[in-house]
Amino acid sequence: MLDVRRLRLLHEFAARGSIAATAAALGYTPSAVSQQLTTLEAEAGVALLERSARRASLTDAGQTLAAHARVVLDAIEAAEADLAVGGEPAGSLVVGMIPTASPLFAPALAGLRRRYPGLELVVRQIESARAEAALRQREIDVAVIDLWRERAMPGLTSVRLRRDPLVLAFPAGHPGRRVDGEVLLCAPADQPSRAATDELLGAAKPAARWEFEGLHTIATLVSQGIGVAVLPESALAEVDPATVTMRPFRPARHRWIEAVVRVSARRRPAVDAVLEMLTESHRRGGDEF
Repeated sequence: MLDVRRLRLLHEFAARGSIAATAAALGYTPSAVSQQLTTLEAEAGVALLERSARRASLTDAGQTLAAHARVVLDAIEAAEADLAVGGEPAGSLVVGMIPTASPLFAPALAGLRRRYPGLELVVRQIESARAEAALRQREIDVAVIDLWRERAMPGLTSVRLRRDPLVLAFPAGHPGRRVDGEVLLCAPADQPSRAATDELLGAAKPAARWEFEGLHTIATLVSQGIGVAVLPESALAEVDPATVTMRPFRPARHRWIEAVVRVSARRRPAVDAVLEMLTESHRRGGDEF
């Protein structure tokens, strides 16, 4: 009989790629992880890992069992969620949230503590590019992310929260008509906001392109007169409005803010409570930021 706890270790190893990273993620020592995986190999009757002096990797059988482990873990989570339906939201729940959404949704989540004292809520900042993997690896239970383009996320389900309009942001006092000859502030090339910038301003001829991590950082630089940028309105929420001029795009463009959870956890009362609170916040705040 295969042990579920050891299957979880194998699942983590498959996701993280090393015994050291698996141990760090789960709070074990590397030797304990290695020992448990060796025991799982004995239970399975086949070699699951190919070990060398410097690293370990999954064998073909290990990859097969890791895929089954994910199915088993999802089924267990779904069963636990179904059994808990109708109960009071309780236990630990980790919410990963993009930085630009934190000021808008964190206060709503704080209300859960008053409503459900048995719920232990942890809110962490996370980038959208990392959120999907964090959900699949069960590092977080709910992700509040931005979606710049529609994309499939198998095994996950989402609730659309808000539409966040995109604007062309200039320093205050700028005529706000052209990007040509200006310093264009943008995210690195692998970020979805950069793709939107390149699409919307593809014909522009800026004097230079300066890359920065984080939409809040770019918004702050615009407010300080450093350059111009394509930004969602929410990224400008914490800068002095007197320091920035915003020009909407015609036709209008936007990104979506969505809450994403594992399908297997959707019926868990704590997850349902968080999604309900987030959607309530959306209804109170209107369709846009």
